[in-house]
Amino acid sequence: MGKWIRRVVVLAVAGVFLYSMASIGMTLYRYYISDKSYDDTAEQFTALATGAEDAAGGTDGAEAGERGSAPGSVGTETAPIRVDFDGLRAVNGDIVGWIYCQDTPINYPVVRGEDNEFYLHHGFDGADSNSGAIFMEVQNRPGFADANTVIYGHHMKNGSMFAALAEYADQTFYEEHPVMWLLTPEQDYKIIVFSGYTASAGSDTYQIFEGASGEFDEYLETVQGRSDFTADMEPDGAAKYVLLSTCAYDFEDARYVIHGMLVPVGSAAGVPGEAGQSAASGD
Repeated sequence: MGKWIRRVVVLAVAGVFLYSMASIGMTLYRYYISDKSYDDTAEQFTALATGAEDAAGGTDGAEAGERGSAPGSVGTETAPIRVDFDGLRAVNGDIVGWIYCQDTPINYPVVRGEDNEFYLHHGFDGADSNSGAIFMEVQNRPGFADANTVIYGHHMKNGSMFAALAEYADQTFYEEHPVMWLLTPEQDYKIIVFSGYTASAGSDTYQIFEGASGEFDEYLETVQGRSDFTADMEPDGAAKYVLLSTCAYDFEDARYVIHGMLVPVGSAAGVPGEAGQSAASGD
């Protein structure tokens, strides 16, 4: 009788072990499929721009602040990659931009859906995906027209999607990645990162401001004061901003957020000279 019980226990343990291994294997396979899909998308629809090796590295915080001192003006610098938005929109008309950060996995199309749920579980092409997509807050106006636009992405355990945002808790990582890029069909932007911290999903961090105001100035001062790293720049309330958000695991419903100022550059979709003045000014 004892031997029979032991055999049952061994078989049960073995069954649990095999089930766990199968679940892990399936999860890793889904990660692989998602990563390959986005890698193939980047290869198909993007390319390094001429001189990208110099442009992609960005600038330090002091220079960034100086370059952002004239909100709405378009600089002569151009984006380090080019994006085929016509091709992307043929796949999915919800495409609104492309976000890129050199030497990180962040190199993804940005979509805007009809709600904030669909792209949590679907890739940029609309197919089912555990990794979801990088997507804009549905309450924001299209065209990054608001003073601050919220962009969400999953924190995947394999480091993909927006997992790299949490690395900004380290000063050294910030200093190595002070700049990201946001490309759109009408206007490209350098994202000058100036604040990163952990927040609650329901916090006032997620306020949306349509334009410059004294309240928005106070908001910028507050979020910069929360930052885990020190950035040598002064936010300008007349500029436009993005708030990048991903899950964190410090407490229930925790999020890690990055704030960045949008500085218009002299390209659209990575093509020099194609930037629209109306898009840059928000008209």
